[in-house]
Amino acid sequence: MSLVERILGIDPGSRFLGYGVIHKQGNSLSYVDAGRLVLGDGPLVQRLVAIDAFLTDYLQKYPVQSVSIEGIFHQKNAESALKLGHARGVAILACARLGLEIFEYAPTLVKKSVASYGRADKAQLAAMVRMILGVKHKWSQDASDALALAICHANRSRVLEPRAT
Repeated sequence: MSLVERILGIDPGSRFLGYGVIHKQGNSLSYVDAGRLVLGDGPLVQRLVAIDAFLTDYLQKYPVQSVSIEGIFHQKNAESALKLGHARGVAILACARLGLEIFEYAPTLVKKSVASYGRADKAQLAAMVRMILGVKHKWSQDASDALALAICHANRSRVLEPRAT
């Protein structure tokens, strides 16, 4: 892995998709861009197509070397879990099609890596993201989570190999 790297974090969802790009140079991290793609309540297929189109266009504007995406976790609602899995799959495919290295991280590992506590709440995690990146901006929860995923990867990338599922 190079000393200079751009990392995209993706917090996948079938209604909202968080995304955030950071720049890593040595041990220094800086904010590049972040946001929330609002997919709405339309047919799932249309939302999945929107995820693919958005990421394909976004990655032309903000080229990155690697992608950090939230790993699979257990949900109580099977239908929600399936829709989330579809959204994750499309996001992974869109990035893989561009030849990017893709890494997965469990939510508790992201929280531990960024906030030093695996059960940190969303507000604690967002505050740590702002502190680490040196910005005061408050993003949506999805964007903040995506940036946390990118930071987690930046902190752990020296010891991991890409994992495409």
